[in-house]
Amino acid sequence: MKKKGYTNSDGMKRESYDYYEVKEASMLLDWLLKNVNESRSKVKATLSGQGIKVNGKTVTHFDFALTPGMKIAVSKTKRNRTLRSRYVKIVYEDSFLVVLEKNIGILSMAAGHSSLNVKSVLDDYFRNTKQHCTAHIVHRLDRDTSGLMIYAKDKRTALALEADWHHTVYDRRYVAVLSGVMEDNQGTIASWLKDNSAYVTYSSPVDNGGKYAVSHSETLDRNQQYSLVEFKLETGRKNQIRVHAADMSHPVCGDPKYGNGDDPIGRLCLHAYVLCFYHPVTHEPMEFSTNIPHAFTQLF
Repeated sequence: MKKKGYTNSDGMKRESYDYYEVKEASMLLDWLLKNVNESRSKVKATLSGQGIKVNGKTVTHFDFALTPGMKIAVSKTKRNRTLRSRYVKIVYEDSFLVVLEKNIGILSMAAGHSSLNVKSVLDDYFRNTKQHCTAHIVHRLDRDTSGLMIYAKDKRTALALEADWHHTVYDRRYVAVLSGVMEDNQGTIASWLKDNSAYVTYSSPVDNGGKYAVSHSETLDRNQQYSLVEFKLETGRKNQIRVHAADMSHPVCGDPKYGNGDDPIGRLCLHAYVLCFYHPVTHEPMEFSTNIPHAFTQLF
């Protein structure tokens, strides 16, 4: 049964809630999605924004066990504060982790004297929203690569993700604009990657003491100048796609390190657009994707 919220007797506006009573046992998030007439994203935002009370106590864990007779209060006014940043957009958040879309021009974490990094942006956001946590990096994107990333909110979750990364992350795809016309629709490239003293990654078809790397490619579109190519990674080595694209004689456009000077849109044309993984706590499959950047598709 649902009841409406109310205001103070002195006319001051209070937090407004809808009230419910649990009729059958369920996990909190499942119950909310079934009984609250809101989108999944809005329900999750209310939950992580401390807008759900169970028997008068605020609950943020989506796997909280409900039993018949419990009283649920759902805030109509309290929403998770939006992270306002030109560099970072949160696409999913719960008590354990954040999935975000990173823009170009920002590091994944602090390095040297650079202050602009995603970890600092998230830590400020957590502090401003009174979340008692810090961002823990579990993988990286280059400064000028855009796309989807995961950050853990605590060390335990970070360790769980890192411990079995290649099984936890079951689909990770990038899209790139490559210089020239790709001859094949599909292909696979494998090599050993190793940095030299200048931190340039070199590729070798035989073991050079580096790390083995495998990239699968599928050409999505092409014209007389460029190819739009999807890469699916078996491994996640430093600069892997950029080096492998150069190995194929079709370097990523806008790549100052491994490219050929071809720079049609004034940026590195590499974007992480699919990220699928098993949640390290609930083991639920989590699947995220973004649109291919318009600046990429307008070239075709």
